[in-house]
Amino acid sequence: MKNKVYLSILSFIFLLPACSNAQFLKKAQKSLGMSSTGFSENEAVQGIKEALVKGTGESVNFVSVLDGYFGNPEIKIPFPEDAKMVESKLRAIGMGKQVDEAILSINRAAEDAAQQAKPIFVNAITAMSISDAIGIVKGPDDAATSYLRNTTSPDLRLKFRPEIQKSLDKVQATKYWKDLITTYNKIPLVQKVNPDLAAYVTDKAIQGLFVMISKEEKKIRKDPVARTSEILKKVFGS
Repeated sequence: MKNKVYLSILSFIFLLPACSNAQFLKKAQKSLGMSSTGFSENEAVQGIKEALVKGTGESVNFVSVLDGYFGNPEIKIPFPEDAKMVESKLRAIGMGKQVDEAILSINRAAEDAAQQAKPIFVNAITAMSISDAIGIVKGPDDAATSYLRNTTSPDLRLKFRPEIQKSLDKVQATKYWKDLITTYNKIPLVQKVNPDLAAYVTDKAIQGLFVMISKEEKKIRKDPVARTSEILKKVFGS
């Protein structure tokens, strides 16, 4: 019952125009047919936080499965931009299979490490102030995504980097990459390269995760009244 009330609050507040916190609470209570003592401002904001925790959790779950990155063209991690010439040259000399294996392995590393984001998002959301929460409600379509990106990116990098490195080693991406770069650097007259693979995959994994969070946020904001049942089934599992 508590989750349904929170979801109803969330569905309503994404339709609200700019208003004061007091007006926000009063309108939400009226929309839900509740008395002025039906729920407090803190409880309404808790509903927002609850939905954001579950929404970010869904996004993390989506990318952390097999092909969560590799099978999604929107967030699939390609060869590093500063190593595109490496990819081109290696394919030209018949090493396309090895290049494909390297690309697959770096995406597998991202999928493997993505679950590390959950507690970071939970901490950022639970620490959110009332004014932050109301600002998200009254903000643009990506207000929640922007808030989370601004408040969690440093922590995500710190947490993801060692996990990404561990995952790269586990799925042999480090070996594939080292072999490819070593082979490329032996080609006569090419400019030697050696991009930091772990840093690159970390940044791309985080970017991809926020792409999915943004999509979830826009889905909720698009038509929350019409999509309440769908979100209830998808997010709250009922």
